[in-house]
Amino acid sequence: MTAQKLTPEVSGEALNQLQSLLDKARELATELKEKMPPGKTPGRDGSGMAELQERLADLESDRKQLSINLAEHEQQTSRLMNLYVATYQLHATLDPAEVQSTVAEIAVNLLGAERFALLFWTGDETECEVTLGQGLQDDPAGLFSGGKYVGGDSMIDATLADGVLRIGPVAGSTALAAVPLTVQGTTVGALAILKLFDHKPSLRPEDRELLDLLAAHAASALFAARVYSATDRKLKTLENLVNLLRKG
Repeated sequence: MTAQKLTPEVSGEALNQLQSLLDKARELATELKEKMPPGKTPGRDGSGMAELQERLADLESDRKQLSINLAEHEQQTSRLMNLYVATYQLHATLDPAEVQSTVAEIAVNLLGAERFALLFWTGDETECEVTLGQGLQDDPAGLFSGGKYVGGDSMIDATLADGVLRIGPVAGSTALAAVPLTVQGTTVGALAILKLFDHKPSLRPEDRELLDLLAAHAASALFAARVYSATDRKLKTLENLVNLLRKG
C-alpha cells in the first residue's frame, strides 16, 4: 500500500476528521450525562464520566498541538520549495537577461523587495555598474545615479570589499541587506536590498536562507551566462568572417 503524501489538503482533511470525531464524542458524553439518574455524580461511581471528560480534553489538546505542528511543517515545506525553485530558475538558462530577470523575480516575489540594485564591478573596479534595478528613481542620496554605483553606503561597500553577506541595520547604511556575488572566491558584485514592500516591514529569519542561496548561486549563474553569451558572440563573428572569406 502506497503511503499518502502529507500535503496541506491531506493534513487539513485529517484535522477536520479529527475535529468531527471529537465533536461527536462530546455530543455522546453530553447525552450520557443527561441520561444519568438524578443525584448520581460522575467520578468513581462507575459512570466513567469524569474520565471520559478528561480524555476528551487531552484529545482536544493533542488536536491543537497537531494543528500547530502541521502549520509549521507546511511553512517549512513552502520555504524549501521556494529555495528549490529559485535554484532551478537561476541555472535554467544561459541568457544573461533571463538570469538577471530571475534574480529580480526572487528579490520581488520571495524577498518582498520594492527597491533593489544588482551591482557588478567594472573592469578597473573603481565603480560598479547597475546592471539591474527597481525603484532606483527614489534615490535621494544619488548613490545609483547614471547607472553607476561609486560607493557611499557602508554596508554595500563592506560587502563589495570582503564578500560577506550582511543584513541591516548597519551604521552609515540605509540598505536592508547586501548579498555578495562571488565567483571562485572573487567578489564580482552585490545585490543590494534597499526597501521592502509595505506589507513586509522587515526581513524575517527564514529570509536568510534565500539570501544565502542568492549569495551561493546568483553570481555563478550570471557569470556562466555572461561567459556563454560572450563566447557565442565570438563564435558568430568568426562564423560570419569565414562565410565572407568563402564568398570572396
